[in-house]
Amino acid sequence: TDNQQSNRRPTFEKKEMSAHGKKDDAAVQVEAEQWVRWDTDEKTRAELEAILAAKNFEELHARFDSRIAFGTAGLRGRMEAGASRMNQLTVLQASQGLCMYLLEQIPETATRGICVGYDGRHNSTAFAEITAAVFISKGVPVYLFSEIVPTPFVPYCTTQKKCVAGIMVTASHNPKDDNGYKVYWSNGSQIVSPHDKGIADKIAANLEPWTLDLEAMRKREHALLRDPTEEIPKAYYEEIVAKCSYRSAEANAASQLKSVFTPMHGVGGKWAIEAYKAFGLPAFVPVKEQFEPDPEFSTVKFPNPEEGKGALALATKTAIENGVTVILANDPDSDRLAVAELDANNEIRVFTGNEIGIMLGAWVWTQYQKKNPDVDPSKCCVLNTTVSSKMLSAMAKKEGLYYEETLTGFKWLGNKAEALMNEGYRFLFAFEEAIGFMVGDVCLDKDGIRGLVVFAELASQLKDEGRTLAQYLESLYAKYGYFATNNRYFFCYEPSKQVEIFEKHLRCRASPSEPANYPKKFGRFAVKNVRDLTTGFDSCQSDNKAILPVSTSSQMITFYFENGCVLTLRGSGTEPKLKYYAELSGSDGEAVTKELAELIDAVVAEGLLPEKYGLVAPTD
Repeated sequence: TDNQQSNRRPTFEKKEMSAHGKKDDAAVQVEAEQWVRWDTDEKTRAELEAILAAKNFEELHARFDSRIAFGTAGLRGRMEAGASRMNQLTVLQASQGLCMYLLEQIPETATRGICVGYDGRHNSTAFAEITAAVFISKGVPVYLFSEIVPTPFVPYCTTQKKCVAGIMVTASHNPKDDNGYKVYWSNGSQIVSPHDKGIADKIAANLEPWTLDLEAMRKREHALLRDPTEEIPKAYYEEIVAKCSYRSAEANAASQLKSVFTPMHGVGGKWAIEAYKAFGLPAFVPVKEQFEPDPEFSTVKFPNPEEGKGALALATKTAIENGVTVILANDPDSDRLAVAELDANNEIRVFTGNEIGIMLGAWVWTQYQKKNPDVDPSKCCVLNTTVSSKMLSAMAKKEGLYYEETLTGFKWLGNKAEALMNEGYRFLFAFEEAIGFMVGDVCLDKDGIRGLVVFAELASQLKDEGRTLAQYLESLYAKYGYFATNNRYFFCYEPSKQVEIFEKHLRCRASPSEPANYPKKFGRFAVKNVRDLTTGFDSCQSDNKAILPVSTSSQMITFYFENGCVLTLRGSGTEPKLKYYAELSGSDGEAVTKELAELIDAVVAEGLLPEKYGLVAPTD
């Protein structure tokens, strides 16, 4: 069926396990030898042959004790040989499983086809060509971009061309040695369960490589191959201008705004230039050292603008040299947006995802209302995730808008937006605190390109009014209340330690079979309610059952404090991180911020025990 359903992360059955939870040495050797016979990539085949020759069973177990998991985020991992890594063979096998699943679930797959895009990372082009070859081998048409593109172009192409699915080869903002394989359903939103489990099962049943015509993909010569690279961006720019621009091109062109932009060594440079032109905005100043795609991400330790001042150091330098105050950045696959501003002393303020989200949300609503003065606010909807700022909810309440929160991730926001539109709501805006923003229904996923130009247009308006971004944000606090947020993470490289932290110190029990006994307070701060989306417990509800979907394979607990603070702790699904998200609202910003910091210190000291568990705080 074409429909989306609730979330569950898949698991893979591990065969021939020893009593210690590992496969036997003989079993991993057999699998590795089979892998060498199937792998057509000389580099990874030689890598594995060397491990086999050295009889390095520790490494063989690391590569073959489990397969790289296919979840709702698709695949993501380090590029190396082996079943638990990203490489040509795991991509081929994933594509075979996905192809069989789609042919089974959607009968029109062979006529509607799929869309495939890729970023500028090492191996991304090859992975995309393998994916296309797999589907074409079964008679499925493929819209394969002929150059690197922003991730949002794939879901946009998927819906524009009425494809049954879209695949983007990218690892987003991960380190340079990683890559990924992101899957969109026919509605242009990321897949949710049970599709992930169904696809994982089909992958496991289709591991042996099919016969493929890879040469035709490399030459881009096949009757079933289409190139959407010219048509799709043109249609995309026209639609974002029609749906997301609220000032005339003439007004934008006349603006005195000067902005700096960096695509963080990723795909966004060329496409951002075209987006600015489409909106009529004055050209930005590029960060030259980071403007061309570079799979080595040579100027940054982590190619993630969310990391803050360190990641934006070159952009800050460029801004100061050019007398620019507004800094805008995409992550390497251009589906996220970071914003910073320099003050009169060239001190940088990097806005959080929550701050950017409320600025964009307020802008979109006020401008949409001006353009449509007779609109019924109660039929317009805004969304964000449960770990994102409740300031959007406060705005919605004051303005009479419909608001909902979802679980973390745009797979939930995109599908919820579609469901509400099907009910007759006008979808305006959604965001998550991890600098992901979805303006309007151009495509149902976060989008750093349309977010970029919509924010640049907002900044242009403020510039014309003589206001800074910081001043605009303060005006929103005055209108909707002050919301202090503190979102951070620790690196946690051992999953078992993360589980132990949640079980022993947050659920306060010796084993999952025992009833949870959640802490009554942290430091001097009393806990009022607890929601545990791992177990399904929610004391906010009369029946103690959570309303949001539950996932037993991931850790996520929210504590509601008597002082109004909401604090969520969760394990990341794509990185070795234990994250926390905290928010407290009030009228005195300084007092609220101070109280929140004290509360977080107590939770970290009593609930996470970073020294005991070897948790590593980020340096920036």
